[in-house]
Amino acid sequence: MISKKEVEHIAKLARLGLSQTEIKKLGKDLSSILDYFNLLKKVDVSKVEPTSHSVLVKNVMREDEAKKENLDDVNELVAAAPERRERYIKVKAVL
Repeated sequence: MISKKEVEHIAKLARLGLSQTEIKKLGKDLSSILDYFNLLKKVDVSKVEPTSHSVLVKNVMREDEAKKENLDDVNELVAAAPERRERYIKVKAVL
């Protein structure tokens, strides 16, 4: 069982303001969590191969190709901008 002092220390590190009732409840909860970890330590996993992911995942990549621009669309968008310079939309500097 985790002591009251340890629970108060953990609460202080987490910046939690706990009442005495909450400290008791948190102590019981943390103790049960640690008991479960001790139970898991007893499981024999010597014949289990370590994995980084339970399902085999393959990253699907596509070729990085430039697309042909449709000049009609570009000209229409630039023409709709309130300010422009040549084929570019003019905007205020962002610093």
